[in-house]
Amino acid sequence: MIKFKPVAVVALIGCLLTLLPMRLMAGWDELNMTQGVTQVSQDVYEIHMMIFWVCCVIGVGVFGVMFYSIWRHRKSQGAVAATFHESTTVEIIWTAIPFAILIGVAIPSAKTLIAMEDTSNAELTIKVTGYQWKWHYEYLDSGVNFFSTLHHDHNAARQLGADVDLSQFEHYLKEVDNPLVVPVGVKIRFLHTANDVIHSWWVSDLALKKDAIPGFINENWTVINEPGVYRGKCAELCGRDHGFMPVVVRAVSQDDFASWLQQQHAATDSPKSRQAVSTTSSNDVQPQRTAVN
Repeated sequence: MIKFKPVAVVALIGCLLTLLPMRLMAGWDELNMTQGVTQVSQDVYEIHMMIFWVCCVIGVGVFGVMFYSIWRHRKSQGAVAATFHESTTVEIIWTAIPFAILIGVAIPSAKTLIAMEDTSNAELTIKVTGYQWKWHYEYLDSGVNFFSTLHHDHNAARQLGADVDLSQFEHYLKEVDNPLVVPVGVKIRFLHTANDVIHSWWVSDLALKKDAIPGFINENWTVINEPGVYRGKCAELCGRDHGFMPVVVRAVSQDDFASWLQQQHAATDSPKSRQAVSTTSSNDVQPQRTAVN
């Protein structure tokens, strides 16, 4: 009678589970990488899935051969270990196959990485500056700028802790007072920097994540294909309230974006707004200058 060790049984069951159709796995969309709404995000997702299936095939093949060898050459069947030391043919095969796999993965990955860094021919440029613990957005082409912080209702609720009913908030700690408004179908270039410590501006639906470092300018770009609201966060530990620094991007049609810009210019031109801007500017931290002798 053949006796199976518990570890071997568990390993065999785990191997068989990998062959189940993905539709049978509950919550797969929540566990998998976000597909996003941009071409770059789709390309990244496709590369991710390609590598995932390559790994699955490799895993099934390697463990399949291993389990077959254990079963076929078990001691109870009188198997005797071979005495050869090496095989040039086997070594060539197990070197050539991984090499071919790596080349097959590297080509589409390199193309996507190059595309992600190509910020040329942008139609709109937005400077993103990280502060503790808020974002400042500046539309360099139109002169519109504003701060974006955690919505005051959410900020008050998180300070009350257990004394507040969180079910009243649809997107708890993911809402801001002033979202970033951008047009769809337009190549947008983002310039990232920070005023105090290192931050990281991350919106997974747009496949955008870039560190904001004081004294440096990092850049990336996107073209959003679908109108909607896309949420993100600061992905770099930046201090006490790092977890309360959400990012909200509202993508609208180009006509709606033009109307929104007009509203922002009209609000900026009002006397009350000019006074607020003047007060804010006087309180801003001035950049450090290094004297050159």
